[in-house]
Amino acid sequence: MPDTPVDAQERTEDAPAVKARPKAKTPKNKAQARADKGKNSAQGMLSAVKRTGRKSSGKPSVFDAVGEEAKSSRGLFGGLTPKLMLELAAPHTWSASIMPVFLAMCLTAADDGMLSSLMVVILLFISILMQSAVNTFNDYQDFVKGADTKENQDDPTDAVLVYNDVEPYGVRNLAVVFVVLAFLLGIYVIVQVGWTPLIIALIGVACLYLYSGGPKPLSYLPVGEIVSGVVMGGLITLASYMALSGEFSLIILVKSLPLIIGIGLIMFTNNTCDIEKDRKVGRATLSVSLGRKDSIVVYKALILAWILLIVLNVVIFYPTGSLGLLFLVAAYPPLMGLFRNPFIPATRQAGMSAITTANVCLGLAYGAAIMLSGIVIVGV
Repeated sequence: MPDTPVDAQERTEDAPAVKARPKAKTPKNKAQARADKGKNSAQGMLSAVKRTGRKSSGKPSVFDAVGEEAKSSRGLFGGLTPKLMLELAAPHTWSASIMPVFLAMCLTAADDGMLSSLMVVILLFISILMQSAVNTFNDYQDFVKGADTKENQDDPTDAVLVYNDVEPYGVRNLAVVFVVLAFLLGIYVIVQVGWTPLIIALIGVACLYLYSGGPKPLSYLPVGEIVSGVVMGGLITLASYMALSGEFSLIILVKSLPLIIGIGLIMFTNNTCDIEKDRKVGRATLSVSLGRKDSIVVYKALILAWILLIVLNVVIFYPTGSLGLLFLVAAYPPLMGLFRNPFIPATRQAGMSAITTANVCLGLAYGAAIMLSGIVIVGV
């Protein structure tokens, strides 16, 4: 009886597979076999590298050499151009580093009546370099942690790594260079007034690293605004005052309270606008913890406290310069802009511009009132 189609299929499946006839082992076939084996091995290694991001074994491979050669060809800064380096340094944020030195200059001038112009210039460069390091390292950390993407960063100048073909290691190296340059300039300060400013600077560097680096960065906690305000507004003012006057005085921290609030509000502005973005990446900033509605209430209260502390400090410590408080009216436009800002992603740039301008206006008014209370002798 002839097989049914089903029986024929079952017998075909059970039958052993017919092996392909091996090729004759000629010299040509042997060479081709070795070439195919090497090609398959290399493809397998490349796939492993792509999957894991690491070499497949502890031994150096050809791909490590290729990677090192590519890294070397892009240089120390991984393809960064001077323009991109400047964008990473973020000059629009430098008011947070200039105003502490300016305040220390005004306090020294009012208290001592003398001022070293060379020391002021050096302190300004040191402070700007440290601020640039903070900005650069923060961009690096946000990129490697996946917090910055094209979806949540619409400003190319605020996300250099996202929008440009540069290597992350180059951005990290640039941050280190900024810190090294600041410390080289700091040698002059140490020679002039001793080691205390260096100790204060080291505390600042530690905060710089902890702010963006480490397993749990401070910028991911509800203390980032406080840390940025205290370090930039308080410690830099304290160290600069000592470098200019030669005296270590903790009362300077009281006199720098307006600056601590103003600089802290820069970060508070950014974080309140970025609440949704920060929640997605697990950032528990003060703004995320409070929510937008309560954050805005706290924000407005801090602005009022900022202005009140300027007035109180001038009236208590420098009453003869009270006339300078009239310059506070210059801060009215940016402050009104902040009071009307809903602090949403769409108004982030307007908010950052307004809080930066407000820092400059209020800082200059505070400094003018202090300067008016004393006679300044500028020296070298």
